[in-house]
Amino acid sequence: MDRELMCEQFTDLMARFTGYFGKHLPDDVLKRLTELKAEQNTEMANLIYQSMFDDLAMADRDNVPICQDTGVIQFFVKVGENFPIQGQIPRCLRKAVETATKAAPLRPNAVQIFDERNTGNNTGDKIPWIDWEVVEGRDDCTIYGYMAGGGCSLPGTAKVLMPIEGYEGIVKFIFDTITDRGINACPPLLVGVGIGGSVEVASKLSKKALMRPIDSKNENPRGAQFEAMIEAGLNKLNLGPGGLTGVNSVMGVNVEHAARHPACLAVGISTGCWAHRRAVIHINADMTYDMVSHKGVTL
Repeated sequence: MDRELMCEQFTDLMARFTGYFGKHLPDDVLKRLTELKAEQNTEMANLIYQSMFDDLAMADRDNVPICQDTGVIQFFVKVGENFPIQGQIPRCLRKAVETATKAAPLRPNAVQIFDERNTGNNTGDKIPWIDWEVVEGRDDCTIYGYMAGGGCSLPGTAKVLMPIEGYEGIVKFIFDTITDRGINACPPLLVGVGIGGSVEVASKLSKKALMRPIDSKNENPRGAQFEAMIEAGLNKLNLGPGGLTGVNSVMGVNVEHAARHPACLAVGISTGCWAHRRAVIHINADMTYDMVSHKGVTL
């Protein structure tokens, strides 16, 4: 197949993908919200959860975004070294976002720093943000799409701790952040935590943690135990849906980690709101695809 034709097909596919995940939650998020809804025991909490599901139904019926804040669009790309249009992916994704902004439509949110000007098409300097990973020996591509709205971005933070603070310092930082700003992100939250040796590594890992399914576990048994302990503790806060009290606070806690310098211990936190608009698509070299996060969906 001609390379330019492949680029056109890829761009069209990613435009439809981007518009779709602004209107439909992934399977794991829907499952967890359904479970949390059933656990509520107050009229207010039940009312808020019902409004969430009413919103989802109307978005599907009217083919419009779930939330008016369609965020700043981010892509996390794992591309095989032999994927036929590897070098053209950034250009194609930018064009796909421009197309999806008009076709979906998506609210324009890309404001240029210093100029303080909204570009009007959800693209700008280094936006859409593209995180890049090349996989040796493969010719396919897996792309995680994410709409990070203002509410779920507000609690985002990171800090390098003194090593003597240890894991207790990490726990304190997580709880201080969620109790201080968590309600801005429209609970129940998906909390992403990154742990490493420097602030930029921890920050990046915390966002990548949000790309994992809610029911997944850290690959290290101690890491999985840490996730479970933090989730249980945050749920005891009972922030409830919308932060207006109710049973539980989070959909889950995902922790990603990297080896650190002995003298540094960094932690980063990112949050996803109840409308956690994350999607995963797997694309083959011939441009056939599978919607990993939304089973059975054809774009």
